[in-house]
Amino acid sequence: MSELSHVDQEGRARMVDVSAKSDTTRIAVAAGELRTTAEVVALVRADDLPKADVLSTARIAGIAGAKKTSELIPLCHQLALSSVRVEFGFTGTAIMIEATAKTKGPTGVEMEALTAVAVAGLTLHDMVKAVDPAATLTGVRLLTKEGGKRGHWERPADESAIPPSADEDLAPEDADAGPEASEYTEPELDEEPRSAVVLVASTGVAAGTREDTTGPVLADWLAGLGFSVRGPLVYADAEIEFGLADALRFEPALVISTGGTGASPTDATPEATLALLDRELPGVAEAIRQRGTAKFPLAALSRGVAGLAGRSVVVNLPGSPGGVRDGIAVLEPLLDHLLAQVAGGGSHDNG
Repeated sequence: MSELSHVDQEGRARMVDVSAKSDTTRIAVAAGELRTTAEVVALVRADDLPKADVLSTARIAGIAGAKKTSELIPLCHQLALSSVRVEFGFTGTAIMIEATAKTKGPTGVEMEALTAVAVAGLTLHDMVKAVDPAATLTGVRLLTKEGGKRGHWERPADESAIPPSADEDLAPEDADAGPEASEYTEPELDEEPRSAVVLVASTGVAAGTREDTTGPVLADWLAGLGFSVRGPLVYADAEIEFGLADALRFEPALVISTGGTGASPTDATPEATLALLDRELPGVAEAIRQRGTAKFPLAALSRGVAGLAGRSVVVNLPGSPGGVRDGIAVLEPLLDHLLAQVAGGGSHDNG
């Protein structure tokens, strides 16, 4: 019992005294998912449920839940949160939830990130229950944490995925084959969709003072190409190195960033990207610049780079809608061939 920090030597619950600990920047990332039906996923993505604005409502609920963690979890400390971000992604029959909490103080923000995921997930359940009362919130777990004397901690890769539920292990003939059971049977997929992450470098968007006009465009485009999309993840320009590490955490096939590529003193995306690349793809970045300068001469000022971080393709795009359109036009005919080569297959003609 003495090894549990919230239990004293007599076995009584206690609040840990953190007064002797130093203040450090602390970041925690947690995740979970709401398992539901393909119909619900389509309705949420189209914002076509009776309770509309589903994701915005769940996002606000998750942020509010993080701020009230010390009121909900008896032994948690009150923290001055510097930011809470709640993001959503989709698979065929699930809504993925990810929350990032940040503070500067003497204790971590793991519980705040986990609470944000749980409250956002419960809010999603409330919003979709009229269509799917069998929706299940599952896999709420801590992914990473930073800060304090232990520094960086990351969940082992083989523990990051959400395990299948018990009924997914049953063969169809073993399950109750009543008329309603088949409604929630997940279709078998020939292969997992390729994964992509959209990353936005913008101090204004991160602070909530500017609208993100590029991240959602990229996410919708990639989803339309059949990618499983995470994000948009939004980071202030000064924290873009953390954003890139976050984006690459699960080794996605593709990471596309937008913003922070100009000549301003705060534009740091190319430098942060180059620090992580194993090999550059200079032709890709140059093609994006050339397409932009053909219409808008100032596009030549973009310093965006492209390359490989392990088996992940990373591409920087400018932070403007026009720059993103140029990037999409250049990347779309290249992606299949490029990703096949990086994965170890595909033709090497003209490669």
